[in-house]
Order: sequence, then C-alpha cells, then structure tokens
Amino acid sequence: MKARAIALNLAVGLIGLIVLFPLLWMLSVSFMTTGEAATFPPPLLPKSWTLQHYRDLFVTQGMGRYLWNSFALASLATGLALLFTVPAGYAFAKLAFKGRDRVFQILVGALVVPAQIGTLPLFLMLKSMGLVNTYAGALVPWLASIFGLFLVRQYSLSIPDEMLEAARIDGASEGQIFRRIVLPTLQPIIVTLALFVFLGSWNDFLWPLIILTDQSNYTLPVALAALSREHVQDIELMMAGAVITVAPVLILFLALQRYYIRGMLAGSVKG
Repeated sequence: MKARAIALNLAVGLIGLIVLFPLLWMLSVSFMTTGEAATFPPPLLPKSWTLQHYRDLFVTQGMGRYLWNSFALASLATGLALLFTVPAGYAFAKLAFKGRDRVFQILVGALVVPAQIGTLPLFLMLKSMGLVNTYAGALVPWLASIFGLFLVRQYSLSIPDEMLEAARIDGASEGQIFRRIVLPTLQPIIVTLALFVFLGSWNDFLWPLIILTDQSNYTLPVALAALSREHVQDIELMMAGAVITVAPVLILFLALQRYYIRGMLAGSVKG
C-alpha cells in the first residue's frame, strides 16, 4: 500500500509538472534578453536575468492603462453579475410565482445556444443605444448569466424551507430573510460565481475587441494581441505581457480556491 501511495503521488506530481511547465517556461522567458528564447534548443532559464521587457511594457507600451481597464471592467462585471444573479437564483429556487418552472426551463435550454450567435444582435442593439466604445457596452453581457443563475438556484435548493418559514413567522420580511439567512448560506456559491465572472471577464477577448474601438479603452487580452502584431518576433516581450495578464487572476484563484471548491462540491449539484 505504501509503494502504491508513493507511485500515485509521483504520478500526480509528474502530471502537475507537465501542466505547469508551459507557465513556468513563460515566466522564465519573460526575464531573458531579447532574442535569447529564439535559439535552438530553447533555453529553460535565462543566461542573464533582466526586467527590461516589463519596463518596456509599462513605460513604452502603456500596459498600466490596459491593466487598469481589465481590472475595472472585471470588478464591475463581477459586482453587477452578483447583484442581479444571486437574488434571481434564490427567487427561482424558493419563491413561488406564476410560470417559475417554465421560465427556468427555457433559460436552461438557452445554455445550448453558443454565446457567439448573439454577438451581432447585441452589438447592433448597443450601437443604436450609443454604447459602442463604452465600458457600459462592454459590461452588458455580464449583467446576468444563465449559468450563474443555474448555479445559485441549484445551491439555494439546499436551504431548508423550515428555516425560511420560521423567519417569516417571526415577522422577518423577505429582504431581511435574504440578507440575514440566504446570503450567509450562499457564501460558497457566491464566491464561486464571482470567480467565474471575474476570470471570464478578465480573459474575454472577442467582445471587448468588438465593442471597444478606441485603443485607450483596450483590455489586456486585446492590447496584448495588438502588441503581438507589432512585435511578433519579440518572444520575450510577449511572454512578459502574458505573465502580466495571467498573474493577477492566478493569484486571485489560489487565494479563493477553498471557497471555489466548496461551492462546486457542496450544494451546486443538488436538485
């Protein structure tokens, strides 16, 4: 049994190393001097460590502006998504209203429709409203996610009806019940949903590319793609840009992974 456990741990460690190797090499290349990564065979570690590429990104290429754009948009998208999705998911689970189950079935059925199909109609709608090249237009797709609604609704089903009825008998309003009972109970799935929305908004490339026409409004993925067309041969600079794009969300995920795992494994599969 001990030998089997050791072999299993070694296999898991090897798989983890294979998965992490591209990220580790990306980080290593970002500290190499210009042209060093283009040699064959590609070096694993820099011969001479340098921060020049990071200085070029922030001083010459204005990467700080794009970093702020991504952070602001992802934060607003997360806050607005939670504001609309969490109450709606709870309502579909615990509040009785006409057509509730039918509406939820239609929404879940819409999950099979690729999001890209709605890109053109949404763009034309926002264009008629004058929201093209605005952060408001970039935020619209994140206001209410069907997947997020499904997650919150399924988790809310695990809240005992007796607890809610007891609060109503004691004279608590629906708003008080939601704030004092429901929200603390939904904490794991709220953090999980927040991570999904923040990571999705941060990494989103297609919609910001379409809706944001002014370069000063670009997010990090769009700015990095535009930069790659100008510096296609500068592998080290591109890797530094990739590190700046990946590092914040990776740190955020590692900090909140405890809540994420709880949210995915606890009540989100109930019902």
